[in-house]
Amino acid sequence: MAGNRSKYIVRQPIKDLQGRAIGYEIRYHGENNAYGDEGGGQDFAAADTIYNFLTQNTDRSLKGALNFMTFTTNLLMKQAPKLFNPSDLVIQVDDSVIIHPLAMRFVERYSQNGYKVAANEFQFSPRYISILDKFDYIKINFATTNDSSIRNIVEMAHSTGKQCIAVGVDDEILYQKAFIMGVDAMEGKYVAEQMFTTVHSSSYLQSNFFRLMMAITKDEPDVEEIEQIIAMDATLTYSLLKIVNSAYFALRNRATDVHQAIMVLGIGQLRQWIYLMGSGNEGEMDASQEVFLKTSFMRATFCGELMKYAKNMPIQRNDAYLLGMFSTLNFLIAAPLEEILEEIPISQEVKNALLRHEGRCGLLYDLVLSYEQADWNAIDSLAGELGIPLDRLTDTYFRCLEEVSTIWRQLMDSSSGLPPAEDAGEERPEG
Repeated sequence: MAGNRSKYIVRQPIKDLQGRAIGYEIRYHGENNAYGDEGGGQDFAAADTIYNFLTQNTDRSLKGALNFMTFTTNLLMKQAPKLFNPSDLVIQVDDSVIIHPLAMRFVERYSQNGYKVAANEFQFSPRYISILDKFDYIKINFATTNDSSIRNIVEMAHSTGKQCIAVGVDDEILYQKAFIMGVDAMEGKYVAEQMFTTVHSSSYLQSNFFRLMMAITKDEPDVEEIEQIIAMDATLTYSLLKIVNSAYFALRNRATDVHQAIMVLGIGQLRQWIYLMGSGNEGEMDASQEVFLKTSFMRATFCGELMKYAKNMPIQRNDAYLLGMFSTLNFLIAAPLEEILEEIPISQEVKNALLRHEGRCGLLYDLVLSYEQADWNAIDSLAGELGIPLDRLTDTYFRCLEEVSTIWRQLMDSSSGLPPAEDAGEERPEG
């Protein structure tokens, strides 16, 4: 890996105590530094890299969501925050900016223009307390700050109308401490992977089902459209594969993907199946269900795209898609994952990856999970083992994020009973 420096940009969730994402931190890693990590990202090379990335992506994947991003003095002077709408950005500043008089004047100017500001790794010290009024969010590193200081910071922040975010929540002990200390939200490796509650309802996204109903009832249904709608929903995909491979159809060769399953059922029986599902899944989806489904859709898309670069893989791209899609299924269906996977004929390599992280499929699965968690060392190692060029990871990740976000917005439009934005002939607000 010498001579091939890695540069990654990851969007990591910041979740409230109910598990809802209130925003995302944009974290940068490259040129032997970690931008947004402790002590990292101060040089001009880092500023140039992140600035070039933002000019290409703020109108795509980063639009319509609340993005927390650490701005160095160099980036502030480049006026990088102006690449965002004020409603889409929280400007994070760390100690290097706070002690820099010119940099803080830039921050104050952005605040006057409607941008929110966060103090990254706030310290219970005079230089931070004296400028407390400049911040909207206070971020506290729970891994390095003692309990007494945490209590004082949280109490002081809440008394002045600031929101507190616990960062560095990388294990269950810190996760529980954050709850006890009364923070408003938290982030870290444990938070990124933690599913707050097990849904266990076999539900599917209501807006997705609405769109499927509209597609199947057309005079001339578009099979490709129907396949796309089903393939982005873990529980719809699982239910379809399960019924098609049941004893009722007695298939000689089992259907292993959505396209094959639709071909087996045919439009007539597919329509009946959809109606049956509609009668048995009434009510609105809660926030946790939506998190699981969106996570599985993103993982499926990312796994599928990484197959373009991974070497010596024992599976096809559609298998990789199912690898990501079924990764949250045990949170949606009231059964252990091993029992769920026995019901559907996915490849043994995919099953081994999901259950035991084994084989090259396990490496691919771990790479996707590591990227979610911004585990830089694991990303380097796993991408190297898979033969995936390091310089393709960030671009692939954000292309997938853009695709998933675009389709999700369309689904949110259709769930309101209105046609999607492109069908309505006008652009709707994002987010």
